[in-house]
Amino acid sequence: MEIRMPENAKKVIETLEAAGYEAYIVGGCVRDSILGREPGDWDITTAARPEQVKALFRRTIDTGIKHGTVTVMFGKEAYEVTTYRVDGEYSDHRRPDSVEFTANLEEDLKRRDFTINAMAYSPSAGVIDLFGGMDDLDNKVIKAVGDPLARFDEDALRILRAIRFAGQLDFTIERDTRKAMILRAQFLQDISAERIRVELDKLLTSAHPEKLMEAYVTGITAYILPEFDRMMEQPQNNPYHKYNVGVHSMEAVKVIEPTTVCRWAALLHDVGKPECHTVDENGIDHFYGHNEKGAEIARKVLRRLRFDNETTDLVCKMVLWHDYGLGEMLKKTTFRKALSRMGADFFPYYIKIRRADMAAQSDYKLEERRGSIEHLEKLYQEITDAKDCLTIKQLAINGKDLIALGVKPGKEIGDILQELLNQVLGSPELNNRETLLSMAESYIRK
Repeated sequence: MEIRMPENAKKVIETLEAAGYEAYIVGGCVRDSILGREPGDWDITTAARPEQVKALFRRTIDTGIKHGTVTVMFGKEAYEVTTYRVDGEYSDHRRPDSVEFTANLEEDLKRRDFTINAMAYSPSAGVIDLFGGMDDLDNKVIKAVGDPLARFDEDALRILRAIRFAGQLDFTIERDTRKAMILRAQFLQDISAERIRVELDKLLTSAHPEKLMEAYVTGITAYILPEFDRMMEQPQNNPYHKYNVGVHSMEAVKVIEPTTVCRWAALLHDVGKPECHTVDENGIDHFYGHNEKGAEIARKVLRRLRFDNETTDLVCKMVLWHDYGLGEMLKKTTFRKALSRMGADFFPYYIKIRRADMAAQSDYKLEERRGSIEHLEKLYQEITDAKDCLTIKQLAINGKDLIALGVKPGKEIGDILQELLNQVLGSPELNNRETLLSMAESYIRK
């Protein structure tokens, strides 16, 4: 079969072949091309040594020269070219202790993780498939190259990568590969938080994030996301629910938009429930305060996984607000106050997590709750269209005006402005300069 590749990738291969060196695109780009997916990167493998590659191209970067990788540049286009290699021992289950270059393509391919990632292609030779990758693509199977225990001993992250690929491609994991994942799951403790985060995030934002359940049943989450194990062990004997906390959360993940912020917020929105669990006299489960506790736990999880501050803050805010009572906001006055507290720009995120949460619950009063959500969206549009004041910055007067009235700079200014905002939230028509100055003067006289 023929694989269409970028002209410059083809140029790299043709240049290397013209100089007498084998060269192929390899790995994920071959897999994705065969599946009709758009490859994210076009990696090239070759029999040429790094210095020989560098001698053939005008502009190169030594991105991983120790491991045989040279990046060839064509303007802003970059292609990683890596010499065939044989890896030494992996004493830390993360990276090889040593690398030895080879001229044998098979030696290079058999060190790779899964059969579907161990295929190579060049226009002159076609697809090189030495380990049954094409059959596994046809059968939608994730299978380790050679001995799966050896592959996971080399790099324990491959255990999580198997599940991530299953999620992205909607494949199943081959039996022996899955057994080896279970036996080697403990080695994930040796993997950096950043690498774990990347794989988990790719899984959760994939078309099938529910494959995270495979990580639970194989014991993997016990090492990388123990909070999820506790969620899976927490039942919800409550009319509003039909799943345990973990399954409910996964159902919410499936229906929310596939962005990092939304998927992680959906996964963690009830993470505080196991710690807040109580049972009433009728045997009904309750989880009072789980949103506050959940935001606290979610922050610990996201920091442990080395998420950036912006993502962490927004996810935690969604967790904190996800269970804010609908009944408390149905009147426009109380809704303005809620918008002022959460921030008008945040309201769309509130709606996203609230809808996902409800979609994963039982049918108990579901239509009533959906009606409440629609009512809030209507109120939001009305308030936005009217440009109602929701923040101190939107008040018709500011701290300088209060100083001009004789208020000394300091806490009193903030207190007066906050009191004015409270009044305006209830009666937006009060937000004009003359009215607010008059109200401020009355506060000062008190």
